[in-house]
Amino acid sequence: MAIASQISIVGCGPGSQEYVTPAAIAAVEKADLVIGPERLLVLFASRPLKSVVVNSSVEQVLDVIEQRTDCKNIAVLVTGDPGIFSLARLVIERFGRKQCRVIPGISSIQAAFARIGLDWADAKIISAHKEDPYPDESLLKSDKVAVLLGRAGSLRWVADHIVENAPADRRIFIFENLTMDNESMRETRREELRDLHGSSRTVVLVIKGDLLS
Repeated sequence: MAIASQISIVGCGPGSQEYVTPAAIAAVEKADLVIGPERLLVLFASRPLKSVVVNSSVEQVLDVIEQRTDCKNIAVLVTGDPGIFSLARLVIERFGRKQCRVIPGISSIQAAFARIGLDWADAKIISAHKEDPYPDESLLKSDKVAVLLGRAGSLRWVADHIVENAPADRRIFIFENLTMDNESMRETRREELRDLHGSSRTVVLVIKGDLLS
């Protein structure tokens, strides 16, 4: 569905203002209307913005974009990078590629791999944020697996479907609230994973041990 507005889908990084790119700031400052969850709008609180808070409803975001025909430039804020398990795909499907431009951001996946000093070009990346993914046996063979979490029970899914049957040499890292003041990183043993609880901003890495030697 084509509309008159130009839509910028803005990747806001993993959560800290320090990880918001200058390109993201410029896109927000240019926008007539900024749409996003409150926790992302706060990142731009020092700038005068005309904004609409939409915390979780994808359909509400799409409807607001469609209804605001008075706005020439609309910025839609998304967490991390728009290319990884993002609202961006649905916005582009609804309004078309010509109507949208994507401002890349820094993903929490990138931040997690950076914390352990390891590249992520060949990593298997999956999301268990909203629901349990379909088990994929290829994950058991991968040297690097990254899982985006965010629900009660999602760590248990990682334990049951990835760690339980993975080779014994795998090291397991849990990251919470990456780049934030309350960031934490811990390495855990596979037998402990099922009973742990993570925050809504949790990433798990399952890494072949000798890659970190």
